[in-house]
Amino acid sequence: MSHVQVFDKPMCCSTGVCGPQVDPVLPRFAADLDWLKSQGHEVERFNLAQQPDAFAKNADVQQLLAAKGVDCLPLVMVDGKPVSEAEYPSREKFAAWTGSVAKTASLPLSSSGGCCGGGCCE
Repeated sequence: MSHVQVFDKPMCCSTGVCGPQVDPVLPRFAADLDWLKSQGHEVERFNLAQQPDAFAKNADVQQLLAAKGVDCLPLVMVDGKPVSEAEYPSREKFAAWTGSVAKTASLPLSSSGGCCGGGCCE
């Protein structure tokens, strides 16, 4: 199984889903990390405001921060290699990086060609 590490920008809490203006991407991202855990992958998430030592101990993170500043965050590493920076990647990207299968919900298409099929939409 893969080891996924996320290095976040400074946030008020570990997930960033607190406060008056929550970035709508953060709840989805938190759910995607939970999904990775449910697939058996090890997931670690570090917040620059709360865990600066994790950033300081990782040479790749130090190099990117020195070159690009905090604009490179969030930084995602899989098995010790940087795979994404400056964005929260999708579940599909995580699936590709970890060899998992991301199942997406789908609805069956109606063969009647409309919402009710009885010609009511004409």
